[in-house]
Amino acid sequence: MRDKKVGRENVLWMDCEGQGRVKRMNRGGSVRALRRVCALLSAFVCAFILFAAIPVSAHSTIHKAESTDSLQFTLEIYGNANEDDTIDMRDVTYIKLVIFGKKPETKFCDANYDGRVSMLDVVQTKLIIVGKEGELTFVDSAGKIKTVRKPIKRVVTYNTNALETMRSIKVEKDRIVGVSIYAVQDKIFFPEFSDYPAISGWPTLDCEKILELNPEVVIIYGTFFESMYEDAEEKLGPAGITVIGFDFCRPTTEVEEIKKLGYIFDKRNEADEFINFYQGIIDTIKERVEDIPEDERPRVYFEAYEKYHSSGNVKGGYHDYIEMAGGHNIFSDIHGIEFPDVDAEKVIERDPEIIVKLPWAGGYDVDDVIELKSIRDEIMNRPELKEVSAVKKGKVYVISSEITGSASHVVSIAYMAKWFHPDLFEDLDPEAIHQEYLTRFQGLDYDLDEHGVFVYPPIIKGEGKLAGIPDRYYDTVVGQQ
Repeated sequence: MRDKKVGRENVLWMDCEGQGRVKRMNRGGSVRALRRVCALLSAFVCAFILFAAIPVSAHSTIHKAESTDSLQFTLEIYGNANEDDTIDMRDVTYIKLVIFGKKPETKFCDANYDGRVSMLDVVQTKLIIVGKEGELTFVDSAGKIKTVRKPIKRVVTYNTNALETMRSIKVEKDRIVGVSIYAVQDKIFFPEFSDYPAISGWPTLDCEKILELNPEVVIIYGTFFESMYEDAEEKLGPAGITVIGFDFCRPTTEVEEIKKLGYIFDKRNEADEFINFYQGIIDTIKERVEDIPEDERPRVYFEAYEKYHSSGNVKGGYHDYIEMAGGHNIFSDIHGIEFPDVDAEKVIERDPEIIVKLPWAGGYDVDDVIELKSIRDEIMNRPELKEVSAVKKGKVYVISSEITGSASHVVSIAYMAKWFHPDLFEDLDPEAIHQEYLTRFQGLDYDLDEHGVFVYPPIIKGEGKLAGIPDRYYDTVVGQQ
């Protein structure tokens, strides 16, 4: 995450480029019964008229991302009746077959979320497909069912990862009425929000300030800070504000979250473009490492923030970064704890071939390498690690937290792949991926050749060129080898 205080289609390479709302029907005399029948008939007639009037091909896949091979998921939006990763005419067909008793009912058949499956769900799904739905119901990353009215005109985004992703899919700035205090303070990465109302959130979310801004939706974290989520729902829900929890920092859920954001803000094509970039890189890396036997993968000790504070085997955590890049997490046997404290003796015993350190240091507002270098030097000089393979061979790497949160974690996975398998990824240029992310999707005028410290030691790309730190350090880096 970018909040430090809170704790491809185009792949660039070096040499080339539940709770339900159930509608109740009153029971009465014959007049009311007749009215009820008439109403139902009217609904069916309207449904069929709308069904025929909306021109969507039965083979339409216009909103389906091109690259969805490595991270399969069910898009948890009501209307996704066949439970794949998109909503299209196949879902319309599936709902009709459910109505006719030819297919089993699935969770997301109830497109209008009224507690039953009917032709009204066919209409709702058709409206979702063409982006004309008045409401959208989905499951957020906290596993909670949410309904938003569309189009959303006023949103507060406390989660800076979400804000970054909203910028990636071109959500209009004037729809955002408030952001995290960390975004306001980050004048280099979020310059356009420096004068926005700042929402504080530690240890509790400033709900009073949010209420003053009168948003329709508030986006916070989904699986972090559960008490914050509960408190926000309790205080904002009665005012008619929908609280949504998304993370935008876990490879296992990133694509689905981007997809949902695209549906929520009517930016599906832009979301698919970003997904093609993101997942194209992930797929390419995974394809190259997937056949490497486990015993040939380098043993990796990942140290997060504090000394001997490692990464356990938690779905979506840094463990996944290591595995995706073709490494073996030496503490993968620790399940259910994302950042376990480990003994130095255990690290020595498991003898990592590579050490990756993640500190709260480096980033876009730093041009001096001294802090990341000193962090690496501290590890290299730990007496207890002097016989560890990674230290003896100098394979100790430091990576800034600035590129491990949000969708920019694709950059950190690229760096790890380069460190773990330099021969296999000789043509991979993590900095070029990073630059495209900043220029094409973040819209930032930021030159990585001149500014920013993200890894140490840097990767030598060629004569006078470095990846991870400014190029002006080239002579110094080469002289130290």
